[in-house]
Amino acid sequence: MKQIVRIVLASALCLACLGCSARVKQYKLEVVKEYPHDTGAYTQGLFFDGGRFYESTGQFGESSFREVELATGKVLSQMNFQEKYFGEGSVMLGGKLFILTWLNKVAFVYDAKTLAYEQTYSYPREGWGLTTDGKSLIASDGSSRLYFLTPEFKQERYVDVKMDGRPVRNLNELEYIDGKVWANIYMTDMIVIINPADGTVEASIDCSGLLPRKLRTARTDVLNGIARDPATGKIYLTGKYWPRLYEVRLVPAK
Repeated sequence: MKQIVRIVLASALCLACLGCSARVKQYKLEVVKEYPHDTGAYTQGLFFDGGRFYESTGQFGESSFREVELATGKVLSQMNFQEKYFGEGSVMLGGKLFILTWLNKVAFVYDAKTLAYEQTYSYPREGWGLTTDGKSLIASDGSSRLYFLTPEFKQERYVDVKMDGRPVRNLNELEYIDGKVWANIYMTDMIVIINPADGTVEASIDCSGLLPRKLRTARTDVLNGIARDPATGKIYLTGKYWPRLYEVRLVPAK
């Protein structure tokens, strides 16, 4: 579990969203289809690349990077990290696989096809979520800030994410969809859709109830994991140690 998580703040954020101004569109979810998901996966990163489905997982002693069969949840291949590393967000860009670590202050680079290790970069902050707009890496660190980086992890710029003028903290797993950044808000059932030009939250998604109570156990953790298949446009969500992965559709909230 990430430390110093302000649950009260997260709850307040959810309540605040209920009263969002008309400028912030509000959505809820419609489940289109559900798939099995490995309950041993503490999901940190989730994405498609070249028709393949990938997932990075966290926790010391459990961190891995996997290729997963969407229909069955079967792990097709898996790369494990040393116990001292806590894996975080991951993405592919320019033929490379990039993976952040949480507290280790390093980021790893691999060949995207062979998964052969290539390089380790020093990383100056906590690693949380990671995605790309096709040119830059886009990273979160649990604050209200998104960082835009070169593939060599040099900072290009950053934006402070705000909803109705207020900072949105605990930005976690990220996905770049149709020119916007989608972000899980850690410890909540909310996803926000962010304009990457200035950090403005343009929409919020209420994901409460996505995983039914009957499928939850004492180990089931929070919502985390957003992936869009560019070949189909379909969007998938899951959570840490969840038994299901969901294909979802956005529905305007009434």
